[in-house]
Order: sequence, then structure tokens, then C-alpha cells
Amino acid sequence: MKKHKPKAILKPQQDPSVKLAEMGAYLRQVRESESMTLEQVAAKTMIRVSLLRSIEEGQLYKLPEPIYVQGFLLRYAETLGLNGVEFAKTFPIISTWRKQKIAQWYLPMPKFRPIHLYLIYILLIMGAVKGLSGWVETTAMQQSNEQPSETAEAVASSESATAEKPTPPTTASQTLGASQSNSNAPVRVGLIVQDSSWVEITADGKKEFEGTLQQGTERTWEAKQQLIVVAGNAGGVLMAVNDEQAKLMGKPGVIEEVIVQAEP
Repeated sequence: MKKHKPKAILKPQQDPSVKLAEMGAYLRQVRESESMTLEQVAAKTMIRVSLLRSIEEGQLYKLPEPIYVQGFLLRYAETLGLNGVEFAKTFPIISTWRKQKIAQWYLPMPKFRPIHLYLIYILLIMGAVKGLSGWVETTAMQQSNEQPSETAEAVASSESATAEKPTPPTTASQTLGASQSNSNAPVRVGLIVQDSSWVEITADGKKEFEGTLQQGTERTWEAKQQLIVVAGNAGGVLMAVNDEQAKLMGKPGVIEEVIVQAEP
């Protein structure tokens, strides 16, 4: 497949519907020059044919929120051999991005020798065996006494959560103000994962999600007053507040905490 260089089609303050029609027409032209069908593109991008057709025809009203459309454009362009990131970011989804740094600390990554990695591997194996032994013993006691051992289950759950969740000593923190035309409107955060990252979401003081999001994942969360987003690999996560443009949360490998709260 030959490489195509995307046209310089960005126009400041261009209407999203007009922009999508222009970008969709260009993608269709490249696709047809490669003798590819929409079904073949759908198989490679995991995007439904109906959505791809709406992109090519510029039917923005048939598509989801702009932040997701930008992700579709990225995958579609890369399938055709284009620079997906550069192409997709020309699609306008916001007007401003307000960002205030509270504190940011960078820790040098330690240098590991092969012996260190071997010791870490041994410790992980020992921890896994210990956890499995504890679970087997707890199950045997439950079956013998016909009573659930809540204490043993709580300990096993705590050990499992501690093993999965990264607990770095220092993180970078940001506080963002989400502008709202309606004081009752919720705060909304959308994430596009470009590289796998552990993520924790807290909405109005309640933890809504904690786990690893794989590359290509797109998720949205809402809160009435405040959203706290923590990413273990800030350089692999694009974040958009309400209808603003998605931007990287930080640098690759850096743990970043972003606090998004409604403005009075």
C-alpha cells in the first residue's frame, strides 16, 4: 500500500460539519485509489460500516460526540496509510482548553540490571503462590464449616487490589475548570487511550472506575461537581473536558492527576 500525504485542509474556526464533509471526501478518494471497500476498512478499524459511510458523506448528525469522531478519523486514516494523529487533530471539536498546573514532579526512572529483573520476577511468583494458597485454604474452610469466611475474602481481595494497582510515591497534579452555560449541567470527561494505561476515575467523591484501559479504548464519565482522573501513563491518554479538544494528559510513563471541577 502506497503512502499518502494528507492535504493541508485545516481552516481556523471552520464548522465541524463542513470540516467533516471535506475530510470524509478526502478519505473516500484515498480509499477508492487503494481499491478498498468500506467493509474492508471496517474489518481493519473495528468501526461499523454505517459510521464510516456517515464520515465519508459528512453526516455529523449521525455520529457520536466529536471526541469519538476524532478517534474514528485517526483509525480510518491510519488504515489508509496516512498519518492518523496529524490528520485527525485537524477536526475541530473545541474552542479553548483551560489548564492550570498545581504541581509537577519528575522522578528519574531507575536503571535495572538483569539480576534485579530476575529478583522481581521471583518475588512476583512467590506472591502469586502465596495468594493462591490462601484462597485454597479459605475455600476449604468454607466448605468444611458451611459458613462464609468474610475476613479471609477481604484479605484476599485487598492483596489482589494492592498487586494490581500502581502506587507511585509522587504524581503530577492539575486542576481544570469546566465552563458551563447551565449551572446544573454535569462535568463531563472523555478519554481516548492511545497507549495502554492504568486509570482511576472519581466522580463527586465516589470511585467510578479503576483498572487498565487498552489502546483504542474510548470512555466518558460525568459528575455534578468534580471529576478526578488519574492516569499511570499520561503520555498515552487523550482527555477532553466537556466539548473541548482532547489533549494528552502529560508525558509518557508519568503518572498524572487531573481535577476537573464545575465553575460557579
